[in-house]
Amino acid sequence: MQIPLAAIASLCRRLLRGRGLIFLVGVALTLGMVVLYALRPSWLQFQELKLYDVAMRRELRTAPSGLPVVVDLDEKSLAAYGQWPWPRFRVALLLARLKAAGVLAVGIDIVFAEADRTSPETMRRMFREELKLDVAFEGLPHALGDYDSVLAGVLRDGPYVLGYYLDFEASRDHPSASACTLPALKASTSIAPGARPAVRYLPNAQDAVCPLPILLATAPGAGFFNTIPDPDNIVRRSPMLLGHGEAVLPSLSLATTMLALGIKNAMLRVDQGGVVALTLPLPDGQKRSIPLDGHGRVLINYRGPGGTFPHVSAADVLSGAVDPTALHGKIAFLGASAAGLRDLRATPLDRAMPGVEVHATLADMIVTGDFLLRPDWAPGIEVCATLAVGLLSAALLAWTRAKYLLVPFAALALAMWFGSAQALSAHRFILSPFSPLLALFANFMALTFLKFWREERQKRFIHAAFSHYLPPAVVNDLVASPGRLTLTGEEREITVLFSDVRGFTTMSEKLTPTQVVDLLHRYLTPMTGIITGHMGTLDKFIGDAIMAFWNAPLPVPGHQAKALAAAMAMHEELDRLNVGFQEKYGLRIDIGVGLHAGMARVGNFGSEDLFDYTVIGDTVNLCSRLEGLTKYYKKKILVTDAIAAAAPDDIFFQEVDRVRVKGKAEPVTIFAPLTRQEYEARAGELEESAAALALYRAGRFPEALAAYETLAAAHPDAIHALQAERCRALAAAPPEGPWDGVFKHTTK
Repeated sequence: MQIPLAAIASLCRRLLRGRGLIFLVGVALTLGMVVLYALRPSWLQFQELKLYDVAMRRELRTAPSGLPVVVDLDEKSLAAYGQWPWPRFRVALLLARLKAAGVLAVGIDIVFAEADRTSPETMRRMFREELKLDVAFEGLPHALGDYDSVLAGVLRDGPYVLGYYLDFEASRDHPSASACTLPALKASTSIAPGARPAVRYLPNAQDAVCPLPILLATAPGAGFFNTIPDPDNIVRRSPMLLGHGEAVLPSLSLATTMLALGIKNAMLRVDQGGVVALTLPLPDGQKRSIPLDGHGRVLINYRGPGGTFPHVSAADVLSGAVDPTALHGKIAFLGASAAGLRDLRATPLDRAMPGVEVHATLADMIVTGDFLLRPDWAPGIEVCATLAVGLLSAALLAWTRAKYLLVPFAALALAMWFGSAQALSAHRFILSPFSPLLALFANFMALTFLKFWREERQKRFIHAAFSHYLPPAVVNDLVASPGRLTLTGEEREITVLFSDVRGFTTMSEKLTPTQVVDLLHRYLTPMTGIITGHMGTLDKFIGDAIMAFWNAPLPVPGHQAKALAAAMAMHEELDRLNVGFQEKYGLRIDIGVGLHAGMARVGNFGSEDLFDYTVIGDTVNLCSRLEGLTKYYKKKILVTDAIAAAAPDDIFFQEVDRVRVKGKAEPVTIFAPLTRQEYEARAGELEESAAALALYRAGRFPEALAAYETLAAAHPDAIHALQAERCRALAAAPPEGPWDGVFKHTTK
């Protein structure tokens, strides 16, 4: 059974004229939200991250396990033992006290990259080299001559993990990656078919700020303490693994926790999405799987703001004043919170959390297995929710009265929020409600405005549609003949004018926005008056550009001549305006004008409910290209032969070129209009120029070159130099095949 096309067309018209249009706009907005979700522009990511922070603060209530503890280089420690850096023997003593207290492991969130200059042997060498003094330390044991050696000896016998910093900027002035060998993660790797080695998916550091070789060689382990914040500088996820050359390196939190739990080896799972999991075999035979995002990062499940984990002052550890139970069986992280030493990180729960607590949080997550999950199917759920909410809200707005909308819209918003919150709090799934809520909000705002606009539009449709760009007589004619308000238009010969201000963007940079608006107003107002005064119809303003046409909607006899007269009058008026512009703004305006006459379709074009009275067709496109060529030929006005042929006898023309503009195959001859006075003053030059142009079109390029060089030396017209350069190139490399004398422009 065939459905008549006329019936389909009628159904479509009824749909577009009724509430169906509102629904279709809602469908388009919803699909736009899905496209935005796929493109993920920076502003969308920023807002989504802020909503994520709100959810983290409101929904997550995770208590720490009590295993990680922070050994704090706080104000009390610096007051008791002096400013940092401390001599390495004191650091060694601190670490030895921690080991004696029974800690399982100590992660050191500090890098010892330079030798201790307070060592006796170092100081004695400095005295001898710089002060020419030979100093001896009486009674000092030989073992204390080098504090770095003392620290290395302590590291050798204890559960310590050194920290280091991986540098992703090769320009930094520190030892390069080749200066030290960092211990790689001991792990087996399960690689899915088609996947690459794990290190290829990880951010790969060019350099590293390494501990001293003597320390790195003796410490049981080492890990990087890098954190990589999101674009808004908030740490929401942290790398567990990073690449360094061909090695996969562990983070400080991972290396410390593995040492504390006695884990020697791990297992990496790699698929085509990257490194997606890190599995640790626990001493009790179970396995702890850490979900990664493909690039070795894990979402951080913060336990609270700064201070959530127990802090033990380093001064109390050194003095023996600390309660032994505060450290026994703990995983300690040595870091700083003292003023001047504070390594602060912005997190969703605290804008200034000590960085050492980020490591403690990651260690606590590994111990408890309490990870945040971003499943592979999460984007699909979010897209489906966006589509469902968008389509349902569009249907409600299209076919439901306004007073009944509040409850269902509130229910949809709450469902999205609490569904996401439940997934986070109960299952630790990260499902963002932002895109569905954005679709809901966009539909509500846009479709409500559309409904209001349609109602207002019906009141004064014709006057509102035309009075701003047509002369009053034309508006009255259209009001008297409403049948002319069709979307098909009519084909007729018209003259089109394009004008544009030269260098307006650069010019506006020198003015304030208010001055730019005032300048445009002072320029566009008289130009518009000139156009309408010559029976032209203003089509539109395009920034500082003007588009106008003649012979529509009402016939204008001699429209080509009237348009040319308007163009020349615009330049005369501009000369007068520039006097005031120079005084007020310190600048002058130059414009280029293009004119062309030909067939075009003129009428109302657009949708059934929103359209514009304008002209379309190849004539318009050619005129726009012609205006652009005024910059190339350095002419104020360029017209086609269709304008030149209809011009009055008191207007003369300089033939400029025969060209193919961009996007057109047919050539067109272009001219620059001249007044009688200009023509008489340049008669000899124009005659020579015409002769040179004939040589050029005949393919006699050397002769044309000589003629144009003579013209360029004697007269300031930029066309002579331009044609000379063109003839020079053609004389050096003659065109292949027949020469038609047409120059092809490849830009607009």
